[in-house]
Amino acid sequence: MTLPVFPVEGGCQCGAARYRLKASPLSVYNCHCKDCQRFSGAAWSMSMIVRDEDFELLSGDIARYERRADSGNVISMNFCAHCHGWMWNDPPLPGIKVGRAGTLDNMDWARPVGNIWTDSKAAWVEIDAALANFPKGIVDRTPLFDAWTRSQQDF
Repeated sequence: MTLPVFPVEGGCQCGAARYRLKASPLSVYNCHCKDCQRFSGAAWSMSMIVRDEDFELLSGDIARYERRADSGNVISMNFCAHCHGWMWNDPPLPGIKVGRAGTLDNMDWARPVGNIWTDSKAAWVEIDAALANFPKGIVDRTPLFDAWTRSQQDF
């Protein structure tokens, strides 16, 4: 897959909240945890880890929901205040955001390189064993970063 020329933009369903991604994410992957299933209304959510300095909110008011994860960590969930579209998370790890790849204006280039929380996946979901896959959540996301870097070198 070929990366676009950055910056790229994305936003919520109603168009009130818009953001700019100034550089490539560190990784794009699918999360199959029950929270992502509920928030996305789908079998998984597509996540993209981005550096704080590479993410810029351009417009819109953001509503925040503080969610306590099974780990005990508090994760800030950020939504458009108008249409309530889920835009990104602020995880307890400093310096990053976890954006929703589906909010990009063009997500053709954002092919996931792995899966987390595969133990929680829907029974009918098929996981590609060649990807960087994890049965639970992971603290060290280096394998996902490395898989993303390799995916860019293959093209």
